[in-house]
Amino acid sequence: MPENQGPQLALSDSAARQLANATKTVAQMSTITPRWLVRLMQWAPVEAGIYRVNRVKHPEDVAVACPPRGESELPLTFVDYEESPREYFLSSVSAVLDVHTRVSDLYSNPYDQIEEQLRLLIESIKERQEGELVNNQEYGMLNNVAPEQRLSTRAGPPTPDDMDELITRVWKEPAFFLTHPAAIAAFGRECTRRGVPPPTVSLFGSQFLTWRGLPLVPSDKVPVVGGKTKVLLLRVGEARQGVVGLYQPGLPGERGLGLSVRFMGISRNAIASYLISLYCSLAVLTPDALGLLDDVEVSKYHDYGYTYATPPAPARRGRAS
Repeated sequence: MPENQGPQLALSDSAARQLANATKTVAQMSTITPRWLVRLMQWAPVEAGIYRVNRVKHPEDVAVACPPRGESELPLTFVDYEESPREYFLSSVSAVLDVHTRVSDLYSNPYDQIEEQLRLLIESIKERQEGELVNNQEYGMLNNVAPEQRLSTRAGPPTPDDMDELITRVWKEPAFFLTHPAAIAAFGRECTRRGVPPPTVSLFGSQFLTWRGLPLVPSDKVPVVGGKTKVLLLRVGEARQGVVGLYQPGLPGERGLGLSVRFMGISRNAIASYLISLYCSLAVLTPDALGLLDDVEVSKYHDYGYTYATPPAPARRGRAS
């Protein structure tokens, strides 16, 4: 005991903590996002892993008439179909989880080690799924926008005029914008500069900026390259001939839409293995269901001059008579 310290009169905190149970959290992972795109997308089951999009061939050639009263001859017509429609095939996002049986046997209280490992790995797989829906070379939205549905910003930052022009490309029942959070912040700055702050809407318990009643949904899966990103506008659902998410139903060990977890066995090293697979894809049913605003600058800021008016001098009181 140090000379300048008196005798200990009671149990110390450090010693008392040895008999206390610490309240523990589950493992936290900073890469988990809300994945709003997956929530807002409408999903269609694909029974055999193939989704064929049949379209009408030359729909502008379909002849109809509004004849006057009488016995006018009606046009003879038919609706032709594309002979080689596009087919979408489900792709997989997969991983194998290894857990030593000694770890799962001894250290699963209060949290089951296997379930926690599966939870975190499934979250990572779902994050990759959303990234593939946006960026996949075959079916990702950024790579499936029709040329006539693409436009660039007028001056760099996303302005209300740019967003209005994008709406004209997807004017049939648009659902929401999708872009990087930095682009939403840049759009907010442009609205503030023009004195038209965008209203907000509550979805899933969170607040979203809107423009013309359409929510601006953030996703960090939309890339930012060289200070520029993109803004997507979607119409969703089969009934609206929009963008549709695809998944495989009825999988063994199913834990969600197109998601399965299967036990693979225990090796001679006492390591248990689990196969996690998520099968998904995305289809754009008609070209006008998806629009893209390109070359969106996210690093421009406005410098406002701060000038303050001089307050008026207080009125002088006259002497009472």
